[in-house]
Amino acid sequence: MIHLVWLVPFLPLLGFLINGLGRKSLSKSLVGIIGSGTIIAGFVISLLIFLEVKTPGFTAQVVPLFDFITVGSLSIPFAFQVDQLSALFLLIITGVGSLIHIYSTSYMHEESNEGFARYFAYLNLFVFSMLLLVLGANYVMMFIGWEGVGLCSYLLIGFWFKNTSYNKAAKKAFVMNRIGDLGFLLGIFLMITHFGTVTFPEVFEKAAALGLNSGILMAIAALLFVGAMGKSAQVPLYTWLPDAMAGPTPVSALIHAATMVTAGIYMVARSNVIYSLSPCVQAVVAIVGLVTALLAASIALKQNDIKKVLAYSTVSQLGYMFIALGVGAYTAAVFHVMTHAFFKALLFLGSGSVIHAMGGEQDIRKMGNLKKWMPITNITFLIGCLAIAGIPGLSGFFSKDEILAHAFVSNKVIYALALVGALMTAFYMFRLYYITFCGQFRGTHEQEHHLHESPAAITFPLIVLAVLSVIGGYVGLPPAFGLPNLLEGYLAPIFAHAHLGDHAEHLSHSMEWILMGISSGLVIVVILFARSKFINYQNDGKENTGLAKVLENKWYVDEIYDAIIVKPLIALSGFFQDVIERSGIDGLVNGVGRSVKWGSRQARLLQNGLVGFYIFAMVLGMIILLVISLFL
Repeated sequence: MIHLVWLVPFLPLLGFLINGLGRKSLSKSLVGIIGSGTIIAGFVISLLIFLEVKTPGFTAQVVPLFDFITVGSLSIPFAFQVDQLSALFLLIITGVGSLIHIYSTSYMHEESNEGFARYFAYLNLFVFSMLLLVLGANYVMMFIGWEGVGLCSYLLIGFWFKNTSYNKAAKKAFVMNRIGDLGFLLGIFLMITHFGTVTFPEVFEKAAALGLNSGILMAIAALLFVGAMGKSAQVPLYTWLPDAMAGPTPVSALIHAATMVTAGIYMVARSNVIYSLSPCVQAVVAIVGLVTALLAASIALKQNDIKKVLAYSTVSQLGYMFIALGVGAYTAAVFHVMTHAFFKALLFLGSGSVIHAMGGEQDIRKMGNLKKWMPITNITFLIGCLAIAGIPGLSGFFSKDEILAHAFVSNKVIYALALVGALMTAFYMFRLYYITFCGQFRGTHEQEHHLHESPAAITFPLIVLAVLSVIGGYVGLPPAFGLPNLLEGYLAPIFAHAHLGDHAEHLSHSMEWILMGISSGLVIVVILFARSKFINYQNDGKENTGLAKVLENKWYVDEIYDAIIVKPLIALSGFFQDVIERSGIDGLVNGVGRSVKWGSRQARLLQNGLVGFYIFAMVLGMIILLVISLFL
């Protein structure tokens, strides 16, 4: 099946072309079948490829398609690399992507035929770009997919483009991603300059030859990480992600769960050799991840928009993945990517089901007791909350505890702060759950009259994702359980040459049980505290003050960026426009034109029709020529 891997990205591209070009003539049902069918077919092929890759002794295979760029000794083929890491990401992207497409067929049904087809065309193009990113056999192909998901996120966030604020959110995402992308691009240029290649095995071989703490490797690692910060929304390039909620809810699930934001994690994990040889940069990765995890979790504590809470939750969870990468726990990071894809897609699609039932309302203060009318959404959302909080037995428990275990061995301070972040996660998720689904309904009578469970096309993906959120963690059991860690064994060939030395193996089983007990016990206490505080929530209408107001206003980071970056840049551009452009450049160009016009008006006076004047001018000219010939 490996030789058919090109079909996986080709099918979504075909869906994009058919739905995009036929958007004015295709029916909604046909658009839905084409849009969803291409991703489901891609998932089936991905599953067959995964089963082939999973066989013992499998080695990475490159499937060349054609020569892409050849300049002198530099050759960049258009080729796909199939190995354990890319096969796993194929399953996550096409699997969760299929469920989101199925969900969208119902959620977006109110759109016009043309808008519906345009939406599915963008969605298919998004999945194609992400598949190109994870399948590319070199950094240039990865960058093509990287830019593709950036473009598609812009199109999808601003899908309802008649709303100016949505357009601004799309533009913000595009611009902030470009900042990160510049770092990635410079990293690629540095590779070409010093290694003469961008193909993964060749780059890693030449990187290993440079040895530990090489200046070139640290520069490349730092530049690649700048790219990852932009795409995976790390401090300071994270503010675009919460604003991305402007797009339709299934888009939020696709961007935040399985695809775009995990691109940075994939890139760093793929480049594990470079990062393991650059411990200083790795330390920076861990610190940035920790700061992001704590900052975003603190903001989520006081948000009232159901999608904003989940958005900041995503930023925080991405921080945990970068903590894992920073302490050398690459498998743990990929594990959390997988489990996060399940429970975060579930939570976003669950929030979409709530918003759908509430007639577009997103403020949780105006909800309440929704479990009475929406039993399936309630149970699946609760499972998602339990999973992300890290309740024992669910997927989030295994992946988050593995990250905490590695952090404990690497640095006790990072562990302690990461544990605080995990407790904040449990608190804000159950604050969200209890305010939304419990207590008394606080909306209008009209909203209450229209409350209902969502149709099957919405609830089916919720049930599937809820099941995955429960069982998904058992592929990565910790050593203390005495059972093999299937994911670690599967990914071992990818991280074999990373010189990382698995931190968890230095942790005694008794200590691992103690750490799991501490985190689980504290999480349960925090959940019970959130229950006592919000189970019978009533909106008193009081405004927050002090720290609560700071958190509600997201630490005023957007306002700070606006004051120190946006406004000075607008003022500078105004200066360039009014002074440099209009008075300087335009003044010079227009001045040349005006001087020519003035000169021609003056010269025209010479043609006055008087013969005497012409004779005088002729004699004067002869005298001038005579003087010139005598003295020059």
